[in-house]
Amino acid sequence: MRVAIPHNLDKAEVRRRLRERSGEIADHIPGGMAHVTTNWRSEDEMAMSVAALGQSVDGSVLVEDQQVVFVVTLPPALSFFEPIVAGAIRDKGVKLLT
Repeated sequence: MRVAIPHNLDKAEVRRRLRERSGEIADHIPGGMAHVTTNWRSEDEMAMSVAALGQSVDGSVLVEDQQVVFVVTLPPALSFFEPIVAGAIRDKGVKLLT
């Protein structure tokens, strides 16, 4: 699943905000028991892994000139949650950039 969030910031500012606020990602996952790890694969790609309720979800965040793209691979058991997850990413992703 790909979720694009438009922005009007320069890429350096987007990277700065994502680095500073990536620790907040777990706060936006229901249940309060999520463990989130992130690392930067390159200057414009942050990898992330979210583990919660016995499930693990991997993805990445791509920093582009006019948008940030969240790419998430849901396990088959969670695929029916895709619209809910996409909406949450849109909502919380905007907050990470503001």
